[in-house]
Amino acid sequence: MRLFAFDNSCRRRLVRALAAGLWLLVAAFSTSAKAQVPAPNYSGDFLTRSTLTGDWGGVRNDLANKGITFDIYMTQILQGVVSGGKSNVWEYGGRSQVTMTVDTGKLGLWKGGFLTIEGEGNWGSGVNANTGSLMPVNTSQLFPVPGSDAIGVPAFNYTQFLSPNFAVMVGKVDPFSSDDNEFAHGKYAKGDTQFMNTAFNVNPLTLFTVPYTPLGVGAVILPTGNPGDATIKFMVLTTSGTADTVGFNNVRSDDLTFFGEGRVRTDFFGMTGHQLIGGLVSTKEYTSITQQLSLDAGTTLAKKKGSWVVFYNFDQYFYEPVKGSGNGVGVFGRVGVADGDPNFLQYFYSFGIGGKGIFATRPNDRFGVGWYYININNPTLDTPFGSFQFLRDEQGIEAFYSFALTPWAHLTPNIQFIRGAQKQTLALSPTDRRDIQTSTTIGLRLGLAL
Repeated sequence: MRLFAFDNSCRRRLVRALAAGLWLLVAAFSTSAKAQVPAPNYSGDFLTRSTLTGDWGGVRNDLANKGITFDIYMTQILQGVVSGGKSNVWEYGGRSQVTMTVDTGKLGLWKGGFLTIEGEGNWGSGVNANTGSLMPVNTSQLFPVPGSDAIGVPAFNYTQFLSPNFAVMVGKVDPFSSDDNEFAHGKYAKGDTQFMNTAFNVNPLTLFTVPYTPLGVGAVILPTGNPGDATIKFMVLTTSGTADTVGFNNVRSDDLTFFGEGRVRTDFFGMTGHQLIGGLVSTKEYTSITQQLSLDAGTTLAKKKGSWVVFYNFDQYFYEPVKGSGNGVGVFGRVGVADGDPNFLQYFYSFGIGGKGIFATRPNDRFGVGWYYININNPTLDTPFGSFQFLRDEQGIEAFYSFALTPWAHLTPNIQFIRGAQKQTLALSPTDRRDIQTSTTIGLRLGLAL
């Protein structure tokens, strides 16, 4: 039985109520909002400044001092499957992302308000469909819509700090901003600055229950007032959503995901580290991974109500010349467990080593080596003609070294070895099928901060 039904009028009332409530909270608590942070400086000569396009004749710095910043990043990737996999091909593609942030305090309005708008688009093609793996070897090529030269708005949200320790948020969110990790996440967690494989950017078990760019409302708690020390997030998200739609038509009580995550900075061995734990629970009705099909008319697919995921990650420096500088070498790991049905990605593990600035003469270089494993609860199809299973457990290794040509340009060779989950190529005739061997993929990525 449905306890709530959201028609169009209910959605409009919900949106108006959220907006009114948020505005009242802003008015009531804006005097005790989060302290302002220093504005970035985009000035400098061509080879040493932070971005390729600089300060735009001083306009960019002026806007930043007034609380309006533009973070623009472009990724270009040439990548090829050179052995194994489904087919040996080379592809070129890229993605651009623009993130605008407005700090209402610096803008002279009210304190503690932050509006975030992300826009992105991609072009060209990737080799993700040619490896036989579930995990994309080129995460960047997935967004905003896989296999499409699309333009989307993955995030459009507003955060209001009601005190130095507490904030509320509402709007369209980019879920890849969660599950942060010092060595295995990257600038946007989309294969842009660290690892290229999706398995090293986020915990892939969570992607089953959270769509890309859902609508959400939530709260952020900063126990010490400093997000670098500890952060706790709670959110309610729609379980359906795309980057090219607003998403209000997806607001239903039987189609929601409840998300929680906490991350804390540690000081083991006198060096910087982080511990993170989180969980997801979905109310959506999914298709079960086990199906029994008969020749009888009217056969329907079996359904499974709800899904859940628990995930954990850590990072820890073991060499850190200057504490908190971001330079040094450390280890990282991710672990996750899911329900197994409907989420057939049941267990996930990844571990590795990463670092930045290990050579004094190259302080902006980065590197990483990692291994991941996905235990798959194999989907089963029982038919009058026999029982079929299509997948196997998947594991892979990735290594990269990112050369900082300038502070705003990084050239990154990358290699991946993956024993994919897909066992055979799909074909109607058994004689046309062939086993899919471990794939070797090499690539070259150019990342530009514009």
